[in-house]
Amino acid sequence: MYRIIILLGIITFNQLNAQEFNCRVSVLSQAVQLSDKKIFTTLETAVREFMNSTRWTNDQFKRDERIECTFTFNIQKYTQPDEMEGTLQIQIRRPVFGTNYNSVLMNYMDENVKFKYLEFQPIEWADAAYVSGLGSLLSYYAYVILAFDYDSYSLEGGSNFWQKSQQAVINANQDAAKGWKSNDIPPRNRFWLTENYLNPIFKPLREANYKYHRMGMDVMSTKPDQGRAAIIEALQKIQQVNKQRPSSFNVQVWFNAKTDELINIFKQASPAEKTQVIQILGELDPTNSSKYQKINQ
Repeated sequence: MYRIIILLGIITFNQLNAQEFNCRVSVLSQAVQLSDKKIFTTLETAVREFMNSTRWTNDQFKRDERIECTFTFNIQKYTQPDEMEGTLQIQIRRPVFGTNYNSVLMNYMDENVKFKYLEFQPIEWADAAYVSGLGSLLSYYAYVILAFDYDSYSLEGGSNFWQKSQQAVINANQDAAKGWKSNDIPPRNRFWLTENYLNPIFKPLREANYKYHRMGMDVMSTKPDQGRAAIIEALQKIQQVNKQRPSSFNVQVWFNAKTDELINIFKQASPAEKTQVIQILGELDPTNSSKYQKINQ
């Protein structure tokens, strides 16, 4: 029987009932030379149960309202008995109103994941203090997922969760692993992902997240012209950010999730809209400028 364990202010969540997330977890370990890899299967189960059974908000979620997300760990180094290093791919998906389609909110690779995990050891975490590297990592991304999702349904609706993710960064500042500090190399990390979203300069990017999904994608099934117009307005919001912070980390994270979707959306647009949006996308996401030419095909 699962239970909540509270010890010295450390909270370990193993609740039976699902909460906010339907999180699918995979742990890959091809790079690790180990005869018995059962520990990675155990880690996979532990992370999945932690993410899906922890109560992250005070809001009530029905089972079919849970946020769809995927965590893919690629463990590249394992130092027995408990230290693991590798990468973590996080993807968040959001249902589009009136359709069976899920729009990707974030598709991000964290390339500096390092934590300690002993097989069958509970994943421990507390909101107010640093407890463990793995608990900090998972709670940080739980709040980032909630922030992206809530921002897509209401204007700046994820503010509380961006602040909670920032607190997770502050708590983990003592962790020696890369990704938690402003001066870590590379600088595109957890610290800056959250720091930028809370910076007023990036407010139009959060507005774009709302306008793109709630006023754009959610009306596309019944009013496609209106939906595309709202998406262009969202891209123009991102242009405001790009003028002040060219090629910013957060804008690149946004486009990592949206490139293919934008191509599919605007293939059905008018010639004038196609010309306009290809110019905007080439400016905001120059790495994929050649891909955006598919809009004209």
